[in-house]
Amino acid sequence: MAGIARFFAEENDITIRCDLCPRRCKIKSGNFGLCRVRGNKNGKSLIPFFGFISTLALDPIEKKPLYHFRPGTTILSAGFAGCNLHCPFCQNWHISQSTDIPGKYIQPGELVSAALHENSQAIAYTYSEPLVHAEFLLDCMKLAHDHGIANVLVTNGCINPEAAEEILQFTDAANIDLKCFSRETYTKILGGDLDAVLEFIRSAHSKGIHTEITTLVVPGLNDSFSELDDCAGFIASLNTIPGIPNIPWHLSAYHPDYRWNAPPTDPGFLQQIKERVHGNIAYVYTGNIPGEENNTSCFHCGNLLVRRRGYNTETPGLEKPSNGSKMFKCSKCGKITGIVC
Repeated sequence: MAGIARFFAEENDITIRCDLCPRRCKIKSGNFGLCRVRGNKNGKSLIPFFGFISTLALDPIEKKPLYHFRPGTTILSAGFAGCNLHCPFCQNWHISQSTDIPGKYIQPGELVSAALHENSQAIAYTYSEPLVHAEFLLDCMKLAHDHGIANVLVTNGCINPEAAEEILQFTDAANIDLKCFSRETYTKILGGDLDAVLEFIRSAHSKGIHTEITTLVVPGLNDSFSELDDCAGFIASLNTIPGIPNIPWHLSAYHPDYRWNAPPTDPGFLQQIKERVHGNIAYVYTGNIPGEENNTSCFHCGNLLVRRRGYNTETPGLEKPSNGSKMFKCSKCGKITGIVC
């Protein structure tokens, strides 16, 4: 399937440079960048996985996880192949660290048609890293907006500003990984760039894109109080922007996978962190814990807005606004909740 490659620059007759992410891979003819999907053929940029979808499924929106964006709805989720990070604890390593996987090629129009057929009002670009397929995203996201379909990114956020600016203009909601708050860990262990991720989060939030952040808490990597306090401090600093709803933070439990064999995250530790940052972040949720219940209460009056047990969701306290606002109101106090309709 053809796609017009972008975000590349020629280095010389046989080498090109990919400028999509901070790695800026220099790729010789016949090779691919470290993401495994962006390559060079005879000195020309190559994106042979344009439109390659490893998974297509209807998911609860809460699975992304997004808790403050259209709660209780379903979303068509499209998964890809490859990733520009190489996290040794990756929970989706079968598709992120390989391109030799089952899947099929589809055109952007086919993905949008699938969403319309399933009566899904949104498409999630997810499972593996969508940003390394920037060209496909841009084509598909534009078309989705033309048909009244929202675009949701589930991403590591490790991308250069030029590409981010283009993609974010078509993004309605995003769950962005903040994997740790150590530049050294991002560079040496994950193969990424903390500053690029922080800038992507800032940019998305400042543009009014509904933003939620997930941190997979991995024993031996980022599970110290100081590290998680730094993550919380960064999120709290963004939650002061006037007129833009607070960012929810998802603390997700790790389980041993891929190349990381530490014991699973203690759920009690996640609860401890949640209580520790409660004064600075209004909405903190724990994830990947069997039987967990993650309810949302009104920030103003304490009324129960959303009840969640796993992916079962009820919205007893949400009231649709009558003034055309995109935010639900609290059914008790009538104030805006920060939860998107």
